[in-house]
Amino acid sequence: MPHTNTSAGTTLRLLWAGLRALLVLSIVTGVIYPLVVTGVAQAAFPGKANGSEIKDHGKVVGSTSIGQSYNLPLKKGQETPDPDLHFFQPRPSAGLGSNRANGFNPQYNLLVSGASNLAGNNKDLISAVKDRKAAVVKDNTVPGYTVRPSQVPADAVTSSGSGLDPDISPAYANLQVHRVAKINNLTVAQVQKIVDDHSKGRILGFVGDPRVNVLQLNIAVKDLVATHKG
Repeated sequence: MPHTNTSAGTTLRLLWAGLRALLVLSIVTGVIYPLVVTGVAQAAFPGKANGSEIKDHGKVVGSTSIGQSYNLPLKKGQETPDPDLHFFQPRPSAGLGSNRANGFNPQYNLLVSGASNLAGNNKDLISAVKDRKAAVVKDNTVPGYTVRPSQVPADAVTSSGSGLDPDISPAYANLQVHRVAKINNLTVAQVQKIVDDHSKGRILGFVGDPRVNVLQLNIAVKDLVATHKG
């Protein structure tokens, strides 16, 4: 009988010790550690910690880390919207979803982030790239400025690995300057200055590629158009 009482007491002590360990670890890893990490992130990298927000006149309109589309409303019977050519267009977004246009989902959709995973010799991919190149040439050829197929950069016709790339190459941005200027009744010099002002080089001089954030470009275009109308 005494042996039984001793065993029960030992079990209770072990359970209480385990409960205390659980409570302490829960507080340390579930409360203290997240607060410390959050505090350090807010102090050292406030912009990144808050989602790398892009604001337009004080209103959050996107993130420097996630791309978005600039399309016209869907017309009756359309499955894929037409691009709004008043704005700079991003690179294609393949995604993991699909539609009937060559099996691609061209929409920037956070729920279907990913690459198409098609090989370079895939017929659907080759067909999509040809169609995209033809569209880029057609959309960006305006009176006095003709785009040749050889001028179309790779990022204008291929998606990124995530399908959510927020940036385009300066070459693709420059290709769109005349069209954006023409449609918005701006001068080429005005729009080119926007591209030049927002272009960034390689990180640390050697990491990645030169880039331009599309949303920041389009905010600048919108503001310039509003200034001219005002």
